[in-house]
Amino acid sequence: MTQDDYAERVEKLARDGGDRELAEFRGLMEVPSTFDEGFTWPSFIGVVFVALVMVPGALYMSLVAGVTIGPAAQWVTVILFIEVARRANKVLKRAEIFILFYLSAAAMTGAMGIGLLWNQFYAQSVAAQASGIAELLPQWYAPTEGDVLMLRTIFHPAWLPAIGLMIFATIMGRLNNTILGYGLFRLASDVEKLPFPLAPLGAQGVLALSEEQEEENPNRDASQPLDPQKKWRWRVFSIGTVIGMCFGAVYIGLPTITGALLEKPIILLPIPFADWTPKTGEYLPAVATGMSLDFGLVILGMVLPFYAVLGGAICVVSMFIVNPLLYRADILHTWNTGDDILATTFKNSVDFHFSFGLGAALAIALIGIGAMVIMLVRLRRQRTHAVDETPREPFAIPEGRGDIKFKLIVAVYIVSTVMYILVSGWLIQWHEGVMAVMIFYGFIYTPLISYATARLEGLAGQAVNIPMVREASFILSGYRGVAVWFLPVPLHNYGMQTVMYRQAELTGTRFTSIWKSELVLAPIIILSTILFANFIWGLAPVPGPQYPFAQRMWELYAEQQAVIHSATLGGYSVFEQALNFKYIGIGLGVGLLLFGVTKGFGLPTFLVYGIFNGLGAQLYSVVPTMIGALLGRYYFQRRLGLLWRQYIPVVAAGYACGVGLIGTFTVGITFLTKSVFQLPF
Repeated sequence: MTQDDYAERVEKLARDGGDRELAEFRGLMEVPSTFDEGFTWPSFIGVVFVALVMVPGALYMSLVAGVTIGPAAQWVTVILFIEVARRANKVLKRAEIFILFYLSAAAMTGAMGIGLLWNQFYAQSVAAQASGIAELLPQWYAPTEGDVLMLRTIFHPAWLPAIGLMIFATIMGRLNNTILGYGLFRLASDVEKLPFPLAPLGAQGVLALSEEQEEENPNRDASQPLDPQKKWRWRVFSIGTVIGMCFGAVYIGLPTITGALLEKPIILLPIPFADWTPKTGEYLPAVATGMSLDFGLVILGMVLPFYAVLGGAICVVSMFIVNPLLYRADILHTWNTGDDILATTFKNSVDFHFSFGLGAALAIALIGIGAMVIMLVRLRRQRTHAVDETPREPFAIPEGRGDIKFKLIVAVYIVSTVMYILVSGWLIQWHEGVMAVMIFYGFIYTPLISYATARLEGLAGQAVNIPMVREASFILSGYRGVAVWFLPVPLHNYGMQTVMYRQAELTGTRFTSIWKSELVLAPIIILSTILFANFIWGLAPVPGPQYPFAQRMWELYAEQQAVIHSATLGGYSVFEQALNFKYIGIGLGVGLLLFGVTKGFGLPTFLVYGIFNGLGAQLYSVVPTMIGALLGRYYFQRRLGLLWRQYIPVVAAGYACGVGLIGTFTVGITFLTKSVFQLPF
């Protein structure tokens, strides 16, 4: 597609939809006329490759730098198998490339071994012990009796209940995510015809690699001329890869390798951020200041819609005014001069932002549900007053896409939800209040919030998230203890999975390929994550100096979790201080007012939701993201035109691949050196 073709499509979509930036994302790709099977032997071998090579790298990097190699695992796997196929004079179909891409992402998402490592830390954390939670933790969360945790191994009989529960939750979660996500996609895409503007971002890289193969295919029909518009994709991907490798060598490679060889790692760029709050607190009370030097955030700012990033920046910068005013009004009363960024964030959250953010999230949910109701009413009116006498089936699907009947979707969801409820009831000894909460989650809240999210993903690439629903419902259930917080509950938001199905549709992949791959993926990934989590824990205590991100951040996470978990112990809880219904009402009112004002002035859709999303953001991540957004919009897009929207997703994919290559390589060196150095001879 040439720049003129793309510009013409954008103009047409903008006239129809009214939002030009939304039209730029909507017009990136078209649905092909045919669909192919993608789950083949190369896909299966790709799963094994990811399990043995990428999963350990993902676990290790998340502990060292707080980043994952999910995108890297995707691109490294795809490129490796493309190169193998090229040397065998074979060409991977676009559907096969997408399934490799999807399986790699799903493997990284399903890497649950980090959860077991977190469990052992939380059971021993200062926060859990100080709040009286540690001694009440159930054995199916983490063993706490004897010296089991001191052994630093998961392969102990005491860990079997926790491992079994993790396996159950993983399998049920993946089943629901796959099947219900598909059903929601049918409603949002096939019935309501929503555009899913961000879906082409993930599909563009697959398209680039597929077209590169097609041009180099030795069996290609020589009578068909090469398309010069396709030659740029591989060059752009390679440029991004080199940038990622150069930055990754400094940001991830150096700390990882030196951490394996020295007592403390050498860190040139602060991980995860530089903290300026103790110095600026004297002038900006209760304001968390700092800067992340992760270049990936700059790339992310170029990829994301400009107005979405701008809205988040506006919200975060406003805290420079709001927080000092709240401090002087004695609302942010627990903050002290000299507190670092983590302490400032935690104290501000307890004093005000926790409740205010909850109210704002409720506003987002009401807006999303209201828009959903309006759309359904509009569709019904259109069908009632339709002048076309030809009957139209709203659930009509493209031929050959590999769809299933809605009856099967509903049956699978009901069975899996009942299993969730039965297992949780057995673990909690059939507590009546908790059982009522489980039924509410499974059959009312989860379907509702999932559909609202699916619809907003289709409209603006945003998700509906109402925080503290689980916390509020467990407190109101009347349960006393902490075991309820660790149950496998049917509380999920499956609407985000709809974007993946849209990407599969754009790449011409049959949906049956996804379901076949899920059956093979789950057991392999579960086994590999348990094995490598045990290996990493055996190398050094987690967290510890060898894992700087975990050492810096996990104690904060533990404090936040302890605040919530102590709410069902009875008596006073910090959660009671954090939950202020007055501030919730203020957040709800401000959120609804803000949405009304921005929409009343006709501001872009992405700006509205960007402001809401900025409520949970921090300055250290917003600044580099905003720098990337400004560079992309006012420099690169002016030089390259609208095709910049097609270039930057491929650059971002290459960057993620380059960082992941460095991360995987250095993790391999670390594993090798640790294994050698620990030999007793």
